[in-house]
Amino acid sequence: MLGWIVALIAVAVATSSAVRTYQARREAYGASARAELNERQAKAAEARTLALTEEIRQLARRRIPAAATALSHRTAPVPGLREAAGIDGEAARLLSEAVQAARTAVLEERGRVDAAARSAMRGTSAKIQSLLNQSQHLLHELQHEYDDPRILQLDFRNELALRRTQATAVLCDAWPGLARQNSSLVEIVLGAQSRVPGYERIKVANHLRQERLALVARAAEPLAIALAELLANATAYSHPDTEVPVTVQQTAGRGALILVDDAGIGMDDDALERARTLLSGPSEVLLTELGDPPQTGFAVVGRLIARYGFSCHIESSPYGGMRTMLRIPAHLLTVMDDDRTLSVLAPRPVHARGTGAAEPAAPAVPSGPVGPAPAEPVAPASAEPAEPAGPAPAAEAEAPPAELPTRRRRARRTDSPESSTTRPQTVEEPTLRTPEQAGAAWAALQEGTLSGRKAPGPPAQAPPAASPSDDLGDDET
Repeated sequence: MLGWIVALIAVAVATSSAVRTYQARREAYGASARAELNERQAKAAEARTLALTEEIRQLARRRIPAAATALSHRTAPVPGLREAAGIDGEAARLLSEAVQAARTAVLEERGRVDAAARSAMRGTSAKIQSLLNQSQHLLHELQHEYDDPRILQLDFRNELALRRTQATAVLCDAWPGLARQNSSLVEIVLGAQSRVPGYERIKVANHLRQERLALVARAAEPLAIALAELLANATAYSHPDTEVPVTVQQTAGRGALILVDDAGIGMDDDALERARTLLSGPSEVLLTELGDPPQTGFAVVGRLIARYGFSCHIESSPYGGMRTMLRIPAHLLTVMDDDRTLSVLAPRPVHARGTGAAEPAAPAVPSGPVGPAPAEPVAPASAEPAEPAGPAPAAEAEAPPAELPTRRRRARRTDSPESSTTRPQTVEEPTLRTPEQAGAAWAALQEGTLSGRKAPGPPAQAPPAASPSDDLGDDET
């Protein structure tokens, strides 16, 4: 009996030892598993921390600067998350919010700085514009007191500086600074031409059906500013030996259209899209987005379009460069009264053949027997100012192009050679002069007057004729 008891005790002890051993092994295995799990979790946390650190570093060094650059250059790429799989959703959302917050802060700061710059430039431009207007009045007085053609050159350069200052003021949301009355549309085009370097290259063609078509007073000066900017752009980006054709015509919707073509270098797709965006009249244009040095031409036109209701489109020109189309709505147009005379430099309307439009009447021709007579062609109304002609015989005048109408040929054929040689020469219509020719003639007259005043006796001959090669303009921008 005692043996059984001892045996049972031994079995119990062995079983208990085995159980304890198994539990110890199990606890050791669990501890090892937990230690391994903790190690893996620690490594994962370390990896997430490292990935988050790298994302924060990329956020500070690349993403935020790239987002700020993309505000000015819309095609600039903005990098995203580098380790998207290692960043949980909340961290990724916070990083994206940080980029957006940086963009908003940059926009607000740029707007504040731009507003301050506009205010400063607006005040400065107003003062400079006032001084230039005073200089212009003084120069006009000096032109009547002194016979010095250099005053004309100084006046033209003062006009260039005034246009630059006026454009800067308009870009800064200032008033154009000049009040005008209802003005002829063609005279406004000529006025814009006189504000541009290389104005002699600009050739204006008048295709208006109403010769006295005019702009209302509030839109006259804004249109002159906008057109001067387009003309300056066309002359600056085209070869100095090429012409810049300008066509003024009426549209079917009772409005008017001004076409400006150039044979320049053209524009690539990005520049063309940018130009169209500026010409569409955006609500706000930042000065910092205009480049260095700033290119303000299209931006100024866009500001005037948004304020006065014009519209402008730019596309490729058949001349090889660009064509800008400035459209004037009907509500900004009027007709000038008959008692107001147009400028002698304004080109007459060019009417198409067969339209029945009125043309200047030909002078009266004495009747005579029917017979051959030397042809004396008459220059039709042209869009370009005619060259000053001297007292040469009519037979030496150049014949007009074959496609242009000549109204006097039928009347001339009724005259005989005898009557044509004995009759007095008919009075021809006065020819138009370009601005440089008028300035050259005035300079020659002033020089002749000055030389006559300095001579001891009366001058022996008349003042020298004006040379058409004299240039009073300044082609430098």
